[in-house]
Parts: sequence; structure tokens; C-alpha cells
Amino acid sequence: PRTTTAATRDFRPDGQGGDSISRPRSREESRYLRDVPSIPTVSYGVKVAPLPEDKVVEQKEEEKVEGVKEKVEAVEEESRVMEGGLKGRLEREARRLQEHIFARQEEVKIPFPKLLSLEKKERKVVHDLHEAIRHVKSNVKCKFDETVEAHVLLSVNAKRSDQMVRGGTALPHGIGKPIRVAVFADGAAANEARAAGADVVGGDELINEIKEVGLKGNFDKCIATPAFMPRLGKIGKVLGPRGLMPNPKAGTVTNDVAEAIREAKKGRVDFKMDKCAIVHVGLGKASFQEEALRENIAAFLNALLSAKPVGLKKTSKYAGYVKSFTLTST
Repeated sequence: PRTTTAATRDFRPDGQGGDSISRPRSREESRYLRDVPSIPTVSYGVKVAPLPEDKVVEQKEEEKVEGVKEKVEAVEEESRVMEGGLKGRLEREARRLQEHIFARQEEVKIPFPKLLSLEKKERKVVHDLHEAIRHVKSNVKCKFDETVEAHVLLSVNAKRSDQMVRGGTALPHGIGKPIRVAVFADGAAANEARAAGADVVGGDELINEIKEVGLKGNFDKCIATPAFMPRLGKIGKVLGPRGLMPNPKAGTVTNDVAEAIREAKKGRVDFKMDKCAIVHVGLGKASFQEEALRENIAAFLNALLSAKPVGLKKTSKYAGYVKSFTLTST
């Protein structure tokens, strides 16, 4: 058989310009060639020389790009100008407001000096009773006969129940108008009331009538016997707001109804301190003589001093009890 030997062809050009067959590979060379990594093939693009037409197209494209860039730059420049103008206006406005605020603060800190009046306030003149009555009578302006009222400010604590001031008295010359009296009684007491001059006298029938249809007529006083007090609770909402509810402290709850009627007709006035520690009471008419008004005022003052609370501690019996006494006409 024919034996062939593996040989390799050397494609490198020799010095003579021909191919030559190399010697057979050894085992080490074959192992080396087997382990050597393969070299990838690299391809390069084909370069073509540009034509004159291509240069014209490229110039137009460049001109378009330049135009777009110029427009973008113009828009950006305009935005910067507008932003700078708006920012400037805002800064100027903020500066103006800040200056205005500082100016106002300076005005507050340093006010303009004012001229003060050096006139002394005149103290209220305190009159004696005779002068006060003359002033009230001389200042009457209305066409009708005005009522002379007294307003007394007391030095008591109106929030304390033990210092509540209330009472009543019969005025020597009355209050200047006829007094209408209603009496809640029956039997002999009712007959005494009619004989004493009561305007309305009744018992349960009068209470039921007031409860159903209300109070008829204008009454100044309501008097009742002690037996009728529990029954008057039915019409308490009618009599209470008008100040007509009989009260033992005011002398309108009594068995001697004849004497109570005579005192009421004579001109008895009841007084009670309000929540401001002031007593308001009418003491006659402006047409009364000065002497009659003076006697009515004196009778009221005696009753007011007698109603002084026991818990009011002062240096003497009446010291500090009355703060002020004011006369007026209404």
C-alpha cells in the first residue's frame, strides 16, 4: 500500500516568486495550531467618492439645520428677555411694598405729636334735696305730667342673696294717679275688700277667668289672703311678669285686706334692687308741690334705710350703704 505523509502548503511568497511545499508538521506544531483561537473576519465599508449633486444636498441640509438653530436661539433669547423683565418688575414691586411697609412702621413708631387739652373735667355738682327738686321741675319739657323718679345706687353685692334689698312704703301724697286694686278672697274677707274700695274682688272664679282669657283691665296692685296663695300658682305666669304677684314681704298677702287696700290706694310703692345694685322707683309727678315731693322722697328714704341688709358690715349703721341718689323726670 501507498503511504502518504501530511504536508502543508506554504502560501507565503518566496524570494523566487513561487509556491513551495513545506516540510511535514511535527506533533507539537499540530497541537499548537489546534489550540490557537480563530481570528474573525473583518469587513470594511466601501467608500464611494461624493458626486457634485451630493454636495448641493448636503449644503441645503446644513442651511436648514442652521436656520432651525437660529430660530431656537431667538426663542430662547426672547424667553430670557421676558423672564428678566418679569423678574425685574416683581423685584421692583417687592421693593416698593417693602418701602411702604417700612414707612408705615415708622409712622406707628413715631406718631405725630398731638396737642392735649389742658382743660380740667368738671366734677358733677352735688345738690341738696331742695335744689335737686327745683332743677327737676324747671327742666320739664313734655306736655304731659312727667313722673319724678329716684335712682339709688347701693354699695351691696347684688350676687349675694343675703344682701338683696327690697321693701315698700306708703307715700304721704301718693304717686299722682288712681291706683286700681284686685283682691283674691272669699267670704267675709271679700266683703271687707269691697267695702274698702277694691276695684275687683273674686275667688276661684276670678283665678279661672284669668287663666282662660288673661288679665282684664290695668291693675296696679293684687292683694290675696294666705289661703289663696297655693291657688295663685295657676296664674303665676300671668301675674309674675307684670309684678302683680302677691308677696308677703311687700304686704300684699295678709288677712287684713282692708288695711292693705287703704295703703295701696294711698299710694304705696314697692321697690327691689336690680342686678346692678340700683333701686328705681317713681315718687310722684312733676306737678306736685316741692313740699309734697320732699315728703314723698323722705318716706322712701326711710324705707330704703330700714331695708339695709344685716350682713352688710360698715363702720356705722348706714355708712357706705348709699353710693349715689339721683332724681330725674320721665
